[in-house]
Amino acid sequence: MQVPPCVLIVEDEALLAFELEDVMTGLGFYVSGLAPTPDRARWLAKSDAPDIVLMDVCLEGGREGIETARWLREMCGAEVVFVTAYTDDKTLERIHERVPGAPVLSKPVSHKRLQEAVTAVL
Repeated sequence: MQVPPCVLIVEDEALLAFELEDVMTGLGFYVSGLAPTPDRARWLAKSDAPDIVLMDVCLEGGREGIETARWLREMCGAEVVFVTAYTDDKTLERIHERVPGAPVLSKPVSHKRLQEAVTAVL
C-alpha cells in the first residue's frame, strides 16, 4: 500500500483553505492541516513533515508567508507552491530570492493550474 503525499495548507482565508483542502484530497493527498499563521504552520510541519506546502504570502495579522515558506523548505525539506493575490514584481522578486524555484499561482487559482504546479514540484 502506497502512502499518499502529505500537504500542509498555509492560508488565513478559511473558505479558500477548505477549498484547497478539498482539491488536494481529491488529487490523492493527505492534508496534514490548515494553518492561518506562521506559528501554526511551523507546529504542524514539525509534527507531520509535509512533502509540499501551499503557501499564502500575506497571513493572518499581516505576517509574512515568504519567510515561513523558506523555513519550511529548509527545516522540513518541503516543496512550496505559493497561492497568493500578491503577484506584483516586488513580491515575486522576494519570493524567487528567498524560495528559489517555487511556483507562484495567482488567486483565484484554477484546480487544473494547482494540479499542474503540484505535479511539477513533486
